[in-house]
Amino acid sequence: MNEPRTYVRPSMTANADNPHAAALLELRLVNAFNGETFVFPTGENEPAVARFDVILAPGGSGGGNALVHVHPGASETFTVKSGRLAVVMRGVEQFAEAGKSITIPAGTPHHFRNADAGPTEATVEFLPAEQHLRLFKNFATLAQNQPQWFSAKGDPHLLLIALVLHRYRDHLYLAGIPIFVQKLLFAALSPLAGLRGYRLEIEPRPSRSRR
Repeated sequence: MNEPRTYVRPSMTANADNPHAAALLELRLVNAFNGETFVFPTGENEPAVARFDVILAPGGSGGGNALVHVHPGASETFTVKSGRLAVVMRGVEQFAEAGKSITIPAGTPHHFRNADAGPTEATVEFLPAEQHLRLFKNFATLAQNQPQWFSAKGDPHLLLIALVLHRYRDHLYLAGIPIFVQKLLFAALSPLAGLRGYRLEIEPRPSRSRR
C-alpha cells in the first residue's frame, strides 16, 4: 500500500502584473486509503462558508472511506469541476458532471464516490462553515501521519473516531446510530483514546459554549 503523502504547493501571489492569481498557499493532503486528495487553502481565518477541493482517483471514495455520515448543523454542496461524482443521500444515488452541483441538506445521511473512469475533482462547501475546514484538515493529516490508526480499508479506529468527533462535536456523526448515543459513547471513550496515544493533529478553536 502506498503511504499517503503531503504536498504544499505555493500558488502565484496576486499583484498588479497578475491580478487573477491566488493569494494563498495551497495544502494538498493525499489519502491513499480512499484514493482521495484534499486541496485546502492554508489561511487560518475561516470564511462564512468552509470551502476546499477534493480530487478522487478512479475508484476513489470520500466521507471516511464511504462511511455513511451526517453533518447535523451544516449543508454540504459539491460542485464538480471535472469528471463525474456520485452522491448517495438516504440510499438514493445522484450523479453530477462538470459544472453541476449537488447539495446535501443538514442532517442528511450521505456518502460520495468517483463515478468516472478517470479522476473527478469537485469543490466542497459547508454552510455555515462552523469548523469543518479544521475537521477535515485534521482527518486528512492523521491519515497521512498516522496510517496505523486506520484499518487496511482506511476506516479510522473506534478510539480515534471517538476522540475526533468528541472534540469536534456537532460537526459529523455516523448515520444509523442516534446522535445522543454517539455523544455519550464518544465522551466516555475520548479519555481512553488519549491514554492509548491517539491525538489530534489540528485542534478545534474554542467556542463560547465550550469555554
